[in-house]
Amino acid sequence: MESLVFAMVPEPSVRASDPPAPVAEQARGLLGVHLTGHGVTIQLTEVEAYAGPDDPASHAYTRTARSEIMYGPPGRLYVYRIHGHHCANIVVQGPGPAAAVLLRAGEVVDGVELARARRGAARSTPVSDDRLASGPGNLCRALGITMADLGTDLTDPATPVTLDTYRRGPLPELPVTAGPRVGVRRAADLSWRFFFDGHPTVSGYRRHPRAGG
Repeated sequence: MESLVFAMVPEPSVRASDPPAPVAEQARGLLGVHLTGHGVTIQLTEVEAYAGPDDPASHAYTRTARSEIMYGPPGRLYVYRIHGHHCANIVVQGPGPAAAVLLRAGEVVDGVELARARRGAARSTPVSDDRLASGPGNLCRALGITMADLGTDLTDPATPVTLDTYRRGPLPELPVTAGPRVGVRRAADLSWRFFFDGHPTVSGYRRHPRAGG
């Protein structure tokens, strides 16, 4: 079954050394799309693809109670908590293949004051607007996404977290680049992270010290 999310999202061009797998194509197609969470809207500028049972870096590589949502219908929000931070993923295939896209960064385009308040609540110095939703944990904090949003249907406008696949502009006048995923130990050299190269919101690349190819 084709991803409902991907079917509605035109692809930007991308520079990559190898042809990406379908989930990676779906991931890059999400760049520039608007995501709204609890009163704040961002334009996605950086994402990472995870290919489920075919990808040892994916939470769905082994089917568990936690990863079960990724085997369901596309367009759902998969949220997990790590190192005290929440991370949000969009399920992009299914039922069955369990592919998902990690949302790594975005530019706040609406609700900036609310995003500032959420990011500044526990900080002594203010965060620049470019960094409000830079990095998976910061993105979730700016949007107010928590475990309570797990399983949200992003296509339902009545939910507090929605993906608007028809709002994409204006797109940054920057090339879309592919690179290795951040902080994964296995399948670390796959170029399945996609981002607007040079955009100030994009997070920094960090290779896991025990990463393999």
